Amino acid sequence: MRAARLIKMVLLLQSRPSMTAAELARELEVSERTVTRDAQALSEAGVPVYAERGRAGGYRLVGGYRTRLTGLARGEAEALFLSGVPGALREMGLEDAASAARLKVSAALLPSLRDASRTAAQRFHLDAPNWFREPRTPELLPAVADAVWDDRRIAARYRRGRSEVVRELEPYGLVLKAGVWYLCARVAQCDDGPYRVYRIDRFTAVEAGAERFTRDSGFDLPAFWAERAEEFARSILRAEAVVRLSERGVRALAHAVDGPSAREALEAAGTPDADGWVTVTLPVESEEVAHAQLRGLGPEVEVLAPAALRERFARDARRLAGLYAGESPAGT
Repeated sequence: MRAARLIKMVLLLQSRPSMTAAELARELEVSERTVTRDAQALSEAGVPVYAERGRAGGYRLVGGYRTRLTGLARGEAEALFLSGVPGALREMGLEDAASAARLKVSAALLPSLRDASRTAAQRFHLDAPNWFREPRTPELLPAVADAVWDDRRIAARYRRGRSEVVRELEPYGLVLKAGVWYLCARVAQCDDGPYRVYRIDRFTAVEAGAERFTRDSGFDLPAFWAERAEEFARSILRAEAVVRLSERGVRALAHAVDGPSAREALEAAGTPDADGWVTVTLPVESEEVAHAQLRGLGPEVEVLAPAALRERFARDARRLAGLYAGESPAGT
């Protein structure tokens, strides 16, 4: 434990011109007295660290000193590629590994490049969760993440509807989608394909075994996720609605309903009518969902079919006309 701390102290001093005892104590999570003892131990071991007193003082390394203790461990190297998503790192329990990796990279850089990580962080930040939604970290995420990194099979209990099922999974990859964590895993003896997607917040128990699985080298996580996401989006569009859209409604349609479905429907549409309106057949999830989505287009859309959906919009129109005419909304 102390050896790791001494190495980190050398790397910190190597990556910065000077650090006070308070700054080192904060980075190393120890007391300033411990920092003093560690600096003395390094000096006795031949590392040229010295202290300067005064307002501009602090601990420094003799100019030009370089340590070769900058090799990245495998876990640190993997975490480094995720360092642009600090929130995800924290939730998976990889923050310490990423911090160590960044420190080693910083120590290995030329002095003129050592502020690269800071300047990059000032210019790019990924905020994954949706607006107006309190993100919740699944309690079992760190355990699942450990199994993913270590290629270990897991026995997982999963909530499906009102029941629970137990599966033995080979965890291939994690996906963070709009603040929700998913696991892409291979399942043995699965009728509809070897891979499935699980929401991690529906796991009620996860136990990693000692046995490692052999990862399929041809598995491409981004491609797999893109394909499954498209399949899911299409699978829930089980109904159709025929609508007329104004020019403004055409532009706004992709913001009101599923984007790819809206684009496909518009590409298949005929030419505008005499009023400049376009008639499209739109795949929708259900009458209720279509009503909620298309209502946002206001007078830029007219529903032609199905009749029940058209009647919903007709009732909305009568209610709005009554409200703006000063009539009582009673009975609505």
